[in-house]
Amino acid sequence: MTHTYTVTGMTCNNCKAKVESALQNLYYVDEVHVDLEAQEARIMMSQHIATKTLQDALSEKYQISEKKERNVFASTSQQMEEKSNLKQLFPLFLIFGYIIITAFLLNNNPMDWSNFMLDFMGLFYIVFSFFKLLDLKGFPESFRMYDPLAKVVPAYGWVYPFIEVVLGLMFLMRFQITLALIITLVILGITTFGVTKTLLDKKVIQCACLGTALKLPMTKATFIENSIMIVMAIIMLFKIYSA
Repeated sequence: MTHTYTVTGMTCNNCKAKVESALQNLYYVDEVHVDLEAQEARIMMSQHIATKTLQDALSEKYQISEKKERNVFASTSQQMEEKSNLKQLFPLFLIFGYIIITAFLLNNNPMDWSNFMLDFMGLFYIVFSFFKLLDLKGFPESFRMYDPLAKVVPAYGWVYPFIEVVLGLMFLMRFQITLALIITLVILGITTFGVTKTLLDKKVIQCACLGTALKLPMTKATFIENSIMIVMAIIMLFKIYSA
């Protein structure tokens, strides 16, 4: 019999090899095929093995769950899964909230929406780059799983956090704003394209927006956060060229 499982936490081929090896060593397992991009494992077994047994064979870094066909009785488990995703995304929402509040407090007396957006984008880049730099070694592998340019040019994943640092400083110091806005549209446009494709393909992968230190799932929240930055960049460019 063959069962398909979702395995989260894999960020590179080394992770894939570890998962395959750990599962292959289990009794009753005949063959294991792991798809890194799809974050899936197809296990051929001579006798059914409980998911808990599979999980116990893996390190805490990886989480395995059986993929099942949707049915009318699955609404409860689906709701639990959605709650779990919201819980996992809590750090992202919290950081986003802090950035919004800080940018608002810096520009609310009197309220200056243009400077609010510039400070928001600057803080966004600085904070998000900080989390990426916490695990600079692991970030590129995770990032290239959905960013089209990082897939073609692996070195791009290594320099991307530093690009965010530079852009953040440019926005906060009001240095070469037009150039920073154009670069923002380009790099986030590329990433958002990859995120959109991943969501449409319904792939379960780790989001690298906050690096690999915080294990966040790729969800619509990732698309929304990138879209907000893109919209702000377009608005600011429009204001600059229409002034």
